[in-house]
Amino acid sequence: MAKKADLLEQAAALKLDVSAKNTIAEIEAAITAASAKTESTKDVVAEREAVVAKAGKRSAKALEEADAKAEKEARKEAGDTSAQGDADESRKKGPAPIVRSKLERRGKAYRKVAEKIDTTKVYSLTDAIALALETNPAKFDASVEVHVRLGVDPRQADQNIRSTVSLPHGTGKTIRVAVFAPESEHDAAKKAGADIVGDESFLKQLDKETLDFDTLIATPQYMPKLGKYARLLGPRGLMPNPKSGTVATDIRKAVTEAKAGKVEYRVDKQATIHLSIGKVSFGANKLEDNARAFFASLSSQKPSSLKGIFVKSTAIATTMGPGIKLENQA
Repeated sequence: MAKKADLLEQAAALKLDVSAKNTIAEIEAAITAASAKTESTKDVVAEREAVVAKAGKRSAKALEEADAKAEKEARKEAGDTSAQGDADESRKKGPAPIVRSKLERRGKAYRKVAEKIDTTKVYSLTDAIALALETNPAKFDASVEVHVRLGVDPRQADQNIRSTVSLPHGTGKTIRVAVFAPESEHDAAKKAGADIVGDESFLKQLDKETLDFDTLIATPQYMPKLGKYARLLGPRGLMPNPKSGTVATDIRKAVTEAKAGKVEYRVDKQATIHLSIGKVSFGANKLEDNARAFFASLSSQKPSSLKGIFVKSTAIATTMGPGIKLENQA
C-alpha cells in the first residue's frame, strides 16, 4: 500500500484524475503518459526557442499569430463560435438597424413623381416620353436620356458598339466645333459654322492644354500630328475618330453635321449605352423623333457574330427623374 500511496502523491503533483480506486498498474501508466507528454512539450518549446528569429516568419510575434490562427481554426472546426474570454463579459446586441429602401432615401419631389410610374409595366415609346416629361422633378430644362442594356461583350472587338447618329432636332446644346486642317480648308470650315479653325496655331493651343471646344474634326493627313496629344484628348473623348465621323475629308459636311446635332454613342464596360436625346422643352413630338432616329441607328449596329439577345432592356428618364421601362425599340 505504501507504493500505491507514493504513486498517488506523484499523480496529485501531476494533476492526474486518478484515485485509490485505481490499480497500481493504472496509476503507473497514467504517470508514465503524463511524464512523456511533459517531456515532449519541453522539447517542442526548446526547439521553437532555438529557431526563433528577430524578424520574419520565424519571429516570436509571427509564431504567436500562427498559434492563435491555428487555435481559431480548431475552434471553428469544433463548432465553437463563441469569442475568447469570459462568457460573462459578452455584451447584448442592440436592435437591428432600420434599412430604408432606395425610394425612401430620395427627396420629396422625386418620391412624389415616382408614384405616377408603374414599375411592373413596360411602356410604349410615346407613353414613356410623355410620362418622363410629366415626372421631371427638376426646375431647370433637364435632358431626356435613353439607357439601353445590350447583350454584347464589349471586350470583343466586333461587339464593341460605337457609332454616330444625326438627331433630327439636335440635342438642345450649343456644340463648339474645332477644325484641325490645312489652310485650304479653313474658309469652308468657317462658313460651315466652325468655332475654332487652325493648323499650327491650333497645336500651340493644345500645348497650353486649352480645350475650349466640344468636338474636334481633323483631316486624315493631319491626324499623325495629333498623336502626341492623345493622352490629353483621348480621356476627354475629343480625339478624332473615323467611326465617329470626326476624321473626314469633307470638312464642310462634317462641321455641318456636328453643329446640327450629330452625336456619338458607344457601349461602356457594363454593356450599356447612355444617350441624351434632347431637352424637356423640346416637347414629346421632337423627343420621339430623336429617339426613333437613335433606335434605328442602334438596330443597324447589331453584330453579325452575336447569337443571343441584342437588346436586353431599355429605359428612359430625365436628368433627375425616375427611370421608365420601355418596350424594345431596336
